[in-house]
Amino acid sequence: MFNKWFVIVNPTSGNCAAKKKWPHIYKELIAQKFEFEFSITAHKNHALYLIKEATERGFIKFICVGGDGTLHTIVNGILNLKPSDYSKIMIGIIPIGTGNDWIKTYNISKDIKKAIQNLKQKNTLKQDIGKIILTKTNKTVYFNNLAGIGFDGYVVNKVHKFKNMGFLAYLLGAIVSLASYKKAKLEIKFNNTIIKEKTLMLLIGICKYSGGGMQLTKNAHPTDGLFDISHVYKVHLFNILGNLKGLFNGNITNHKLINNYKTSNLNIKVLDTQKTYIQADGELLGSGDFSVSIIPKALSFIVPKK
Repeated sequence: MFNKWFVIVNPTSGNCAAKKKWPHIYKELIAQKFEFEFSITAHKNHALYLIKEATERGFIKFICVGGDGTLHTIVNGILNLKPSDYSKIMIGIIPIGTGNDWIKTYNISKDIKKAIQNLKQKNTLKQDIGKIILTKTNKTVYFNNLAGIGFDGYVVNKVHKFKNMGFLAYLLGAIVSLASYKKAKLEIKFNNTIIKEKTLMLLIGICKYSGGGMQLTKNAHPTDGLFDISHVYKVHLFNILGNLKGLFNGNITNHKLINNYKTSNLNIKVLDTQKTYIQADGELLGSGDFSVSIIPKALSFIVPKK
């Protein structure tokens, strides 16, 4: 069983592109001599159960056919296992999402044949993973790309139904929401620093890209054991419109209203009654207080050789 791959297909990924492309992907996996079994998810968290069942049967090699949300669910399914269960696991992706933010850090091709050739190489990298604990429910959620609280969570909540538009959904959602969003007062603790003030958003990055290709953290590195933090006090509409290029090349992080930090642990409290949304990898988690810590080099991902 250890030589076989387990493929998890999310048919709704990429505005249902995964469902259409799966027959071609299946044939290409056969053509490239992969031994595999597959399951097609039937609901949002189905991959959590599929991972558990597959690992109990001895699978350690997984392929995600989907986007950032599907990969997020698979990562959570694996890390909900005991540590001894996931130390040898490797995860690859055939990207069929809309944003496809995680793959941009590693230059994983969206071309199906090239993506499968990359999987065949089995060149792995042990990446850091973030661990969020929600104070209200004591629920644990893991993330492999970027999390945040405040305006970005508000925008994710607003545009969740329009994710098929990719970066346009996030950009338009941000522009439309900026005038109506009310900043929350947060208490942010990390290292020996305590920040207490009205905050537009706090971004906690592991990898470089989010929101369909935007670079909103300055020095993200997926294997350095540290989060890259962007603390945004406020941004006016003219700042966004005047810095559209900066959103995508990372120069926006040099703006005087954005402070950048590095840390491995944070504690965040919401100091007013306003509902303040938390998102991780573009998925809404809820609202309120939470803590976040990094698990250094927690999971092995298959990435192209440099």
